[in-house]
Amino acid sequence: MRQYEIDSGARKAVFSPVDNRARVDAVVHRLGDAIELGLLTDGEQLPGETELAGQLGVSTVTLREALMALRQQGLVTTRRGRGGGSFVSLPEVPADDRLRARLRGWSTEELRDLGDHWAALSGAAARLAAQRTGPEDLHPLRRTAEELARAADAPARSRLYGRFHVELAAAAQSARLTREQVALQSEVGALMCLVLTDDACREEVAECHRAVISAVQDGAHETAGTLAERCVREAAARLVAVRLTL
Repeated sequence: MRQYEIDSGARKAVFSPVDNRARVDAVVHRLGDAIELGLLTDGEQLPGETELAGQLGVSTVTLREALMALRQQGLVTTRRGRGGGSFVSLPEVPADDRLRARLRGWSTEELRDLGDHWAALSGAAARLAAQRTGPEDLHPLRRTAEELARAADAPARSRLYGRFHVELAAAAQSARLTREQVALQSEVGALMCLVLTDDACREEVAECHRAVISAVQDGAHETAGTLAERCVREAAARLVAVRLTL
């Protein structure tokens, strides 16, 4: 049985056609971002080259170049022979010192600006999801929220935090918003490891996510948007607080 069954709008966005410009880089970023966010799982087999190239709207030559780059980054492994193919290889979790060094590259002003952009994306996604999605489409969000509530370590929590916001955009039935969230989470999502270290913070975030889901299910679009924005702004504020200690 193949392991790449697409079960959510977020995963569909991963395999939608890439932008016409710089297609090799676009494929590398699209698949690499999805792997680092956990939308594609460790050990998962990617579609065959011909099928995957067709889904992404690129030539097989372009796809092979992109897969080569992903192999060099340690995000994909390739096996030859019977049962072979390209498989996802989840990267090792960045150490705290590496993450802190990465956070030092952001000024507090840049982090606040990032929070504004992130809140705008998630707020818009929540409002649209409340207007467009049905209860049966909220399963990925509920699953991710509950996995976050049980996650024992900060790296897993940060991946689930990012995945929630990507799936929220997918629930809005907006491919563009979903791609924007994937790109944003790949840029800063790992930094959430620095603020999701204690159980109290995890519970607070999980409860906020549950409240967003409840508002979306009730069709309360303004409430859903406000709650999603609050979740993000609180996360950005925590990042700023950590940055100020460095």
